[in-house]
Amino acid sequence: MIEPVDVRDLIDRPGASREVHLAEPLDGLAVELVSVPDPVRADLVLESVVEGILASGPLSGEMAFRCARCLKPSRQSFRLEVTELFSPAAGEEDDEYPLRDETIDLEPMIRDSVVLAMPFSPLCRSDCLGLCERCGGDRNLGECSCGPQVDPRWAPLAGLELD
Repeated sequence: MIEPVDVRDLIDRPGASREVHLAEPLDGLAVELVSVPDPVRADLVLESVVEGILASGPLSGEMAFRCARCLKPSRQSFRLEVTELFSPAAGEEDDEYPLRDETIDLEPMIRDSVVLAMPFSPLCRSDCLGLCERCGGDRNLGECSCGPQVDPRWAPLAGLELD
């Protein structure tokens, strides 16, 4: 869990800024096939603006996933650039994060950014052939010995000989 960041030194001082560096694990940062088991690194610049506090900079880490086609486990690095506003006037419907009690909570922003960057259908490689739907063999390894599948609707025509 990431502790809220005290920004008293930045509030009502437009132009003032400081850097924040974090490397924290975030429990439950996962979707069906993808998770982030290791800490997410954040190197952010917090800048005071008229509307609140602007947080910008890179988020990086590593995603662990199962290929959507062949189900092999794999890992892939990620690096995201974020620019988000923390505002004292932020509400439920706003696209801003809340600035409350002179602190900002970076965890929701980091979670939102990383989850939105997770692939919907992760692949171990772009040309992954996946598993055979009949025998379950890995087509990437040549484990499938099934012949071409014939559509049963055309089966009666298979024995037809034309002169």
